[in-house]
Amino acid sequence: MPKEKEEKEKRKIAELRGRLVDLLKHDYDDYDLRKWLKARGFDVNKAEQMFRTSEAYKKKMKVETLMAEYEIPEVIKTYLTGGFCGHDKEGSLIRVELYGHLDMKGLMASTRKSDLEKVKLMQCEKTIEDWEIMSKRLDRRVDGLTVIMDMEGVTTKMMWRPALQMYLHLVKVLEDNYPEMLKRLFVVNAPSIFPVLYKLARPLISDDMRNKIHVLGGHFKSDLIKYIDADQLPMFLGGTLTDPDGDPRCRTMICQGGEVPEKYYTDVKSLYEAMELVTIAAGSSHTKDFQVDTPGSHLTWAFRSEDYDLGFGVRITTNSSAKPKFLVPIQRVNSHLVVEDGSIVCDVPGTYTLVFDNTFSWTRAKKVYFEGDVVSVDEGYVKSEIHDLVEAGDWETLEQKFETTHF
Repeated sequence: MPKEKEEKEKRKIAELRGRLVDLLKHDYDDYDLRKWLKARGFDVNKAEQMFRTSEAYKKKMKVETLMAEYEIPEVIKTYLTGGFCGHDKEGSLIRVELYGHLDMKGLMASTRKSDLEKVKLMQCEKTIEDWEIMSKRLDRRVDGLTVIMDMEGVTTKMMWRPALQMYLHLVKVLEDNYPEMLKRLFVVNAPSIFPVLYKLARPLISDDMRNKIHVLGGHFKSDLIKYIDADQLPMFLGGTLTDPDGDPRCRTMICQGGEVPEKYYTDVKSLYEAMELVTIAAGSSHTKDFQVDTPGSHLTWAFRSEDYDLGFGVRITTNSSAKPKFLVPIQRVNSHLVVEDGSIVCDVPGTYTLVFDNTFSWTRAKKVYFEGDVVSVDEGYVKSEIHDLVEAGDWETLEQKFETTHF
């Protein structure tokens, strides 16, 4: 770092320290204080506000006693995927996230948002504790967190916005309260819909976070070994680390997740209360049109009816054919029990219509909460956003090599 820049940073660190004298602990050094400045582009005013907001939030969440006193709900223990396992070659803790096995919708219906936030805070506090242990062991400063996001098993169900937004909210808890904790994030087994998921998530991903994302190809195992010794990397990701019983998926360290049973559901309404509401008269139907101009776009939907089941289907009308064609035939679904969601790939341009059918009911009107969306990713977006994330090569080449690209 040029001396002039270094001196400028020192002055800003000193200024920030002076402003936060009422909050800083005696052992809070310049190295850690610099992280808050870096997270806000070395704007002292913004860094101070970030620090004060974080301290107030941590106090509200009782972070100092979380590790000792907070009892994690059973449903989170059992179904919130991921876990810590080993350290990278620099001594930083490794966390594996099994995104393809995560039922965020089920978790959202089964627990409070604050519980999910507390668990994320506990993960961050555990990371800090590990820094102290590893720093003493290696006799040098250790910080940072290496995350491996395994997307094996990801389907179009992961495109439901509320669940994706909740996941990214938890990532933001880390960014807003533990700046510069994330060192790098490796994405492995990315599916063909990765560009679509990324486009949905991009507005919630900071530029700093984006610069730490590395999408690895079909030979990701050899790439991971460059950063992580084999005995610190789970066997299913290319290393030699296993559970004591030889389990290559390291289940005692990494929660495998899975679909959350409905017996855990406590607040289903939170999944749909922000959706559009319509009342469908007995013996009638309601439709919602979406104009699709770009082939390969994804049409997504989610809905919930009150008290009674509902018929649902998706049809298309194209310029070449005035007669609509059903792509998803109308079927009665138990949308009064759980939020129904899904998606299709729009292969041709046209008007795609969600059909909510109540024609089979001659006595009951139905209240229906619903939402729909069309997401398209053109070649220009892939080139401008996705290519830079790929560790070597470009997305098209990488996509062809993925073993789990297609479902």
